[in-house]
Amino acid sequence: MNSNKNRAVLFIGLLLLVATSLISLGIGALSLPIKEVIYALLGSISDNINITTQTQSVVINVRLPRILTALICGAGLAAAGAAFQALFSNPLATADTLGVSTGAAFGAVLGILLGLDAFGVQTLSLGVGLVAVFGVWRLSLRQGRSSILLLILSGLVVAALFSSLISLVKFAADPQDELPAVTFWLMGSLTGADWKSLKLGLPFIVIGSLAIWALRWKLNALSLSEDEAKSLGLPVARLRFLIVTAATAVTAACVSMCGLIGWVGLLIPHFVRLVCGSDNRTVVPASFLFGAVFLLVCDTIARSAAQMEIPVSVLTSLVGAPIFLMLLRRKSTFL
Repeated sequence: MNSNKNRAVLFIGLLLLVATSLISLGIGALSLPIKEVIYALLGSISDNINITTQTQSVVINVRLPRILTALICGAGLAAAGAAFQALFSNPLATADTLGVSTGAAFGAVLGILLGLDAFGVQTLSLGVGLVAVFGVWRLSLRQGRSSILLLILSGLVVAALFSSLISLVKFAADPQDELPAVTFWLMGSLTGADWKSLKLGLPFIVIGSLAIWALRWKLNALSLSEDEAKSLGLPVARLRFLIVTAATAVTAACVSMCGLIGWVGLLIPHFVRLVCGSDNRTVVPASFLFGAVFLLVCDTIARSAAQMEIPVSVLTSLVGAPIFLMLLRRKSTFL
C-alpha cells in the first residue's frame, strides 16, 4: 500500500514539475500561452514550426536557462538537505551545518570585491565552498576517524568564521558600487542565470545528485547508530565521506549560481517525509521533484509579482517558515 502511495506521490511531483515549467516559461513581460511556449521549444529543434523569432528568443535564451537553474538548484538543495538530515539523524541539519553555504558565499562576495566577472565569482564561490567542507572534515578527524559530533561542531565553527569574513568584506566594499551587489547576491537571486553559469555549475550538481540518489538506500542504515551500521557490514566512514562530498558539491554549486537560498533543504525533506514516510529510497527522489517545483514557483513569483524583482530567498523564507511550523504541529515526532 505504501509503495503504491509513494509511486503516486512521485508521479504527481513529476506532473507538477512539467506543468509549472511550462507555465513559468510563459510568465513575464511578454506573456505567452502554453501552446506558444511548446512551439518555441519545438522550434529550436525543428524548422517546420511557425513561431516568431522574438518569442523563440525570449523562451530559449532568456527564460529557459533561468527556469532550468531554478529546477536544478531546487532539486539539488532539497536532496542535499535530505542527505544531511539522514546522515546526521538530525531533522534540522542542512548544508549550513558544515559551513558549505557560508564558505561558498564568502568566495562569491570576495570575487565581487576583487572585481571578477560572473564566471570568476562563480568559480571562486564553488572552490571556497569545497575547501570549507574539506577543512571541516580534516578538523573532525581524531586518529583517522571522524565522529558525527565533531563533524557538526567543526562545521559550526567554520561557518561562524566565514560569516565573520563575509561581514569583513561587506565592511571593506565600496558602499556605492560593490556593497549593493554583495548584499543583493547574499539575499539570493536567479537574475544572472544564463547558459554560461549553468554549464559551470551543472556538472557538480548532476554528479553530486546522482551519487546521493545511488546511495539513498544506504542512508537508511547510516541514520542508525554507528555500531548498528557497522554490524550491517557497511564501510561507515567511507560512505559518510562520499555523501558529505556529494551533498557539498551540490550545495556549493547552487550557492555559486544563485546566492544563499534558504529553507529549500530544510522544508522540502520534511514535507516529503510527512507524505511518504522516512524511507530514503523514496525521500531522496521525491525531494528532487518537490524541491525543483518549490524553488521554481518562488522564483516565478519573485520576478513577476512586482515591477522590481524580489530576492528569491525572501520568498522562500516567507513561504517556508509558516509551512514548516504547520508541518511541525502536524508531525511532532520531527522534534
